[in-house]
Amino acid sequence: QVQLVESGGGLVQAGGSLRLSCADSGRTFSSYSMGWFRQPPGKEREFVGAISWSGGVTRYADSAKDRFTISRDNDKNTVYLQMNSLKPDDTAVYYCAASRGLVVTTHSYAYNYWGQGTQVTVSS
Repeated sequence: QVQLVESGGGLVQAGGSLRLSCADSGRTFSSYSMGWFRQPPGKEREFVGAISWSGGVTRYADSAKDRFTISRDNDKNTVYLQMNSLKPDDTAVYYCAASRGLVVTTHSYAYNYWGQGTQVTVSS
C-alpha cells in the first residue's frame, strides 16, 4: 500500500526557495515513478515534474524548468521538489503522486496514488 504525505509548504516571498518532501510509508516506493502536480486557486491541476523509479530520468513542465528540481531518496522512501526563484504564479496546492507505469509521464490519469497536498503561497 502506498501512502503519500507531503510536507514543506508555506509562505515565502517572491524570489525565495522552498523544498517540498513527499514520504511514502509503504514498502514499494522504489518501484514507482513519482510526480509533482499543483493546483493554483481557481484553476485545474497541472503537471510540475516527475522522476523515474531510479531517479535517472526527470521531466519538467516549462514553468518549472531551470527553477525546480525533483529528486528522490529510495532509502528514505522520499521524493523532493526543490523550488527556487519562486514567483506569485507558483502559488498553489502541491501534490505528489505515484505511478506504476514504466514511463515517466506528465498525465495525471497515469498516477495511481496521491498525497493530500501542501499549500505553497508566494507573496509579491
